[in-house]
Amino acid sequence: MSVAHFKELSLEVTHILRSSYKNPKTELNFDNPYQLVCAVIMAAMCTDKLVNKVTPNFFKRFPTPESLAEADIEDIKSYIKSVNFFNNKAKSLSLMAKTLVGDFSSVVPNSMEKLLKLPGIARKSSNVILNEVFDKAEGFVVDTHISRVSQRLGLTKEKNPVKIEKDLMLVFHQKDWRFLSSALVLLGRYICVARRPKCQDCPLNQICPSAFKN
Repeated sequence: MSVAHFKELSLEVTHILRSSYKNPKTELNFDNPYQLVCAVIMAAMCTDKLVNKVTPNFFKRFPTPESLAEADIEDIKSYIKSVNFFNNKAKSLSLMAKTLVGDFSSVVPNSMEKLLKLPGIARKSSNVILNEVFDKAEGFVVDTHISRVSQRLGLTKEKNPVKIEKDLMLVFHQKDWRFLSSALVLLGRYICVARRPKCQDCPLNQICPSAFKN
C-alpha cells in the first residue's frame, strides 16, 4: 500500500473516532502525577480494573514519593499482592520513589527523556503520563490493545511495540496522537477484542480490512 493510502486511512480513522469518543482518558484512577506513575507501574500485564481496587489503600499508606521511598519492600508488597508480578513491581515502585525524591525533588518530570529514568517506566507508561497529566504527546501509547487494532486496520505489520509506535507516528498527525492513544485503547479493550471482536459495534467497520473476518 502507498503512503498516500495510509495517510487517507489514518484521516478516516481519526475523523470517525473523534465522533465516537468525545473525551477518552485512561481508566486508571489517580489524583496527581505521582499517583499515576505508581498506577502505570502496577498496570503492566494487569488490568486497570484490578489496579483501581488496589490503589486507594496503597495511596493512603504511601501518599507521597517520600513515604514510598522510605517504605520497606515487604510493606509495599503487602499492599499490592493481588496485582500480577507484585514482587518485581514492589521493587520498581520503591526504586522509582527513591529516584523521584533523589533526582527530581519529588516532582514527576514532564519529558519522555526524564520519565524514562524512573525505574519501572518505559515508553508506553511515559506516553500515558505525558498524555494524561501534562497534555503532551511525544509519542503513541502502544499496549496490547493498540497493537491489535493497528494490525487489524492494516496500519502496521510490526509486532514490536516500539516499531508499531514509529509506524503510527508516521501516518497520524502529531496533534491527534494524544487523542488516538486513548481512543484506540478503549476501542481495543471493549470492541476490537482479541477473541470474537465485536465488529458489528465497531465505528470503523466500514473501513477496516479485517472487519467480520475474525
